[in-house]
Amino acid sequence: MALLLMILRKMAKNRWLELSLLLGLIISVALASSMPIYTHAILQRMLIKDLEVQQTNTQKHPGLVANQAYFGKAKEGDKRLAETDAFMTAMSKRFDLPILLSTVTRGTKTYKLTPSDPSKLDPKVNRYGEIAAMTDLEKHIRLVDGVMPSTKPVNGVYEALVFPELLTKQKIVLGNELTIVDDDLKSTIRIKPVAVIDRADFTDLYWTNTMKDLNSRFFIPSVLFEQDFTKRSNFMDQFSYWDIVLDYHQLKLEGIDTFIATQKEIDDYFSRNLETYTSSNTTIITLQSYGEKEKKLRILLWSLNVPVCILLAFYLFMVANLITDRQKTEIAVLRSRGASRAQIMIGYVIEGILLGGVALLFGPFVGLQLTKVLGASNGFLSFVQRAAIEVKLGQEAYQYGLIAVIASVGMVLIPAVLATRVSIVGHKQTIARKNKLSFVHKIYLDVVLLAVSMYLLQSFKRRMDDLNALGLDSLDMKVDPLLFVVPAFFIFAMGLFLLRIYPWVIKLIYAVGRKWWPPYLYSTLLQVGRSTTQYQFIMLFIIMTLATGIFSASAARTMNKNVEEKIQYKNGSDIVLQTAWDNDAPPPQSGPPGLDSGEKPQGSEGGGKKRVQYVEPPFMPFTQLTGVESAARVFKKEDAYISIGKDTKKTTLMGIDTDDFGRTAWFRDHLLDHHFYDYLNVLATDSKAVLISRSIAEETGAKVGDVIRIGWNDVEGATSVIYGIIDYWPSWNPNPILTASSSSGSKTNAPKLVIGHLSFIQNNLAVEPYDVWLKLKPDMTSQALYESLEQKRLSVTRLVDTNMMVIWSKNDPFQLAVNGVMTLGFLIAIGISFIGFLLYWLLSLYGQILQFGVLRAMGISYRQLIGMLVAEQLLTSGAGVLIGMITGNVASRLFVPLFQLTFDSSSQVPPFQVSFDPKDQLHLYIIVTIMIGLGLLLLGTMLSRIKIHQAVKLGED
Repeated sequence: MALLLMILRKMAKNRWLELSLLLGLIISVALASSMPIYTHAILQRMLIKDLEVQQTNTQKHPGLVANQAYFGKAKEGDKRLAETDAFMTAMSKRFDLPILLSTVTRGTKTYKLTPSDPSKLDPKVNRYGEIAAMTDLEKHIRLVDGVMPSTKPVNGVYEALVFPELLTKQKIVLGNELTIVDDDLKSTIRIKPVAVIDRADFTDLYWTNTMKDLNSRFFIPSVLFEQDFTKRSNFMDQFSYWDIVLDYHQLKLEGIDTFIATQKEIDDYFSRNLETYTSSNTTIITLQSYGEKEKKLRILLWSLNVPVCILLAFYLFMVANLITDRQKTEIAVLRSRGASRAQIMIGYVIEGILLGGVALLFGPFVGLQLTKVLGASNGFLSFVQRAAIEVKLGQEAYQYGLIAVIASVGMVLIPAVLATRVSIVGHKQTIARKNKLSFVHKIYLDVVLLAVSMYLLQSFKRRMDDLNALGLDSLDMKVDPLLFVVPAFFIFAMGLFLLRIYPWVIKLIYAVGRKWWPPYLYSTLLQVGRSTTQYQFIMLFIIMTLATGIFSASAARTMNKNVEEKIQYKNGSDIVLQTAWDNDAPPPQSGPPGLDSGEKPQGSEGGGKKRVQYVEPPFMPFTQLTGVESAARVFKKEDAYISIGKDTKKTTLMGIDTDDFGRTAWFRDHLLDHHFYDYLNVLATDSKAVLISRSIAEETGAKVGDVIRIGWNDVEGATSVIYGIIDYWPSWNPNPILTASSSSGSKTNAPKLVIGHLSFIQNNLAVEPYDVWLKLKPDMTSQALYESLEQKRLSVTRLVDTNMMVIWSKNDPFQLAVNGVMTLGFLIAIGISFIGFLLYWLLSLYGQILQFGVLRAMGISYRQLIGMLVAEQLLTSGAGVLIGMITGNVASRLFVPLFQLTFDSSSQVPPFQVSFDPKDQLHLYIIVTIMIGLGLLLLGTMLSRIKIHQAVKLGED
């Protein structure tokens, strides 16, 4: 108890340092615990989003669990159907999700139908049908015609409900009685449709998996089917369908294993007990990939946090070192009086446990709030009001927090361990030798880390060159953790290396102006030059903060911009849409099974295939849509050809109106030898002018001025003249597409493009459907355009919204991680840097009170003391800012280009480009300036309150 009281008193004596240390521990725990929280939250969001996209794309509810089984002729005592019903009822609850709907559908096999009264129906028509029943069918239909069927046979006839499709297909009307005759049946079955029905609500989940075979199903009441068909042994073959619709929005990551296990149990049951069955659960495919996604996301998060983890470690070490420095004399005295190192360390261990316990108590809750910051990030230092991610504390968060506490407390104890090794004599010697090299410089750690970083940089460059040269594809957002770890080590090593050189710079400055420096600058230069190790911690701290911020800003900006430009280039404009064109194409004909709709049976008339004639719809309405700044017609023919001399190549033909296209299309500068508009201006000079891709020029030897012939099948070609050669063009990917038969790096399969005038193509070749490209006015939303399209009743068959695709890309979990973690890491770095900066200089000021007092007594004015303080700040903190700027920019230039390894090299068009936004760096410099300015203001205020007699008296004490 006495030891605990002594530790508490010692902590109270250094309460501000202890609170700063506690803050660092809390942030460390918060950062560590936020990893599993964020991973869980973002994957949870992605899971639901993926399932929603799956529903949109497939038009099937992801929560549908559909199972079908065939039961042959029932034998006496066969209970398989009843057992399967009970099993599926139990399994539906095992998914542990709310059940939106559960239906059981029964059906006989398909039988031949004959009219009971041949005089009323044509007996020559082949009719086939099956008797079926669905649970709760009456609640989900509307009666179109007729009356509801009886729940019992009427004079031996089963009354049935039918959909309109059946009457059309079977060529019957209501009231026509049909007879099922089959050798396997002991008696004939008569059935009569008495009502035509349709879906009461077309969006009803009830119809998710049952809108098939409606042209052959006769629905009778479910109770009647169970009584007369299911429960009567040795009656007939039967199909059973069990459809369960689960609320997938309630699916949690923790429930994925349960969901997959339940489906596996269903599959195992059906495979053991039934010979013929099918099982459909499309959600399983999506869920099975989430284990790998979680692993990748976790690695990415830790990789992104390496720089801030290094900063936190430095902060903790620096604060712990400051605390230990104030107690080194006490430690040395205790050691000289016989206290063992273990006895001294017990006190520091208990102190670390107390602080670590408090950090573990509050840290995870702070991490919970940090996770919300991650979810709101839309770019580096950019936040948006998106739907909040679902965050919650779990056991894993506390486990990560505990590991962080242990590691952090271990870091805090290092200075104390080193201090216990020094005797009272050694302590006094250390005070007198402040200008000696630091330990990291003695072992040349900076040189070693620099060498390792440069080696790994070259390794990454070789790998990148191989990918580009061979045309290989990297996996979707394949993130190598070293892409984030190596730059952090480079920044650390570069900072240390420049600090090794910095004392020589101070000596040079001192030597250059030795005869002219005023006394206060002379004193400052001597102070900084002779105590370089004293300032290295704070300088390295500032270097790491600023360099990491610059690198993070550049990396996040580059990745975001390249993803956006890839989408913009691929689409070509803000909106790309297709409209319905009137044409004279014959309607698709249904022929015998296996015959394609466009294929004619042998012996049919008409030898040649007639070319479809199209009628171009009005284009002007698209230019008048709300929010449209410009519109362009863009025709594309993928299977066109180009003939140059004897060479004929398959190519993509694009027809444009040069003026409209230039105003509407998106294109990045510096992709072509000349400006994009220059090529359009050249093209506009001649109606026969065309531009060709570099791949055509290289393969055929074509050059500007050559005459070529363009066209496609079923049209007569036209003669054109080459006016230019291009490497890139809006929406066109020039990268080779490798196939199994093509060799790596082969250029013979490179895509080809010809750009000509749309009017020339329509007048000389053919009029065929084209795309409409729209450029929206600034700050105009797509929703306004959609409403305008609906108001003008423009028929749109396909629409691509570039802005929406960019938003979707920003919601990608890996993009969120990059933006969120880099932003959060920088904010944490700035916060702890500011605290560390103030702590260091306040303690330094207290350490120099005697010196300032003596200088004031010698006649140095207060203004000159302020000048000393400013000069010391410029030579230390200012130098740290300058070195940090240099290091951050060098790291960005060297390592940010490597991030193209995370993108698919074949689809990354336009080429990867490193981006720097001056606003990002301006934000950094403003924050650092404010930090140093506030520090100087606080130090100046404290300096103004120093009284000479108190300073001298303190020195005497």
